[in-house]
Amino acid sequence: MRLFNKVLLKLSGESLMGAQQYGIDPVRLSDYAEEIKEAAFAGLQIAIVIGGGNIFRGMSGATKGFDRVKGDQMGMLATVINSLALQSALVSAGARARVYTAIRMEPVGELFAKDKVLESLQAGYVCIIAGGTGNPYFTTDTASALRGIELEADAMFKGTRVDGIYTADPEKDPNATRFESITFDEVYKRGLKIMDLTATALCKENNLKVIVFNMDQKGNLLKILRNEKIGTIVYND
Repeated sequence: MRLFNKVLLKLSGESLMGAQQYGIDPVRLSDYAEEIKEAAFAGLQIAIVIGGGNIFRGMSGATKGFDRVKGDQMGMLATVINSLALQSALVSAGARARVYTAIRMEPVGELFAKDKVLESLQAGYVCIIAGGTGNPYFTTDTASALRGIELEADAMFKGTRVDGIYTADPEKDPNATRFESITFDEVYKRGLKIMDLTATALCKENNLKVIVFNMDQKGNLLKILRNEKIGTIVYND
């Protein structure tokens, strides 16, 4: 029995760089598209929010003299570029995909509306939601939590470059150990940086489970759907 019928998949913009220092690696993009297509063909309804850090990040722009609001707006546009690239890759892989945007920018994408996205998901489209929340000072993690709650997703799948949540940064601490599961309260107590506090609070308050896993490992998305123990699940007590 499958545990998930509808999910919000959060992808980082940085992950699209692959081995590059900037921009979009076509091989990584194709790998992601193939993985998502297979999950969609298996019957999973998938909405996606992708970051823009491979192109521009608002907070880093603010440190370089950009006004924070303008910087965040530039970051929102970066997420639109990534969303269009992923849509194109999905269509090339044989999937059906649509882009929705948090701010009006037809014909680039259709303005986000819950009912329209739900109809598209039920019709078998992968729905990519770009532009964050449409507001400055909110990250794409928060946008993911918001959209997952709005769309009544069974869980948020947070694809990263590590295979779950650890007691410490596994890239810096060789003694770090991975949690198979952890509560939102424990995440707070330990100060673990799985996503920003606003996103974590939204998920906790609305009982949206989060699964953190390594999206760069081929087959992991399908393994989660087969109920294999992949990554770390974050939940309420």
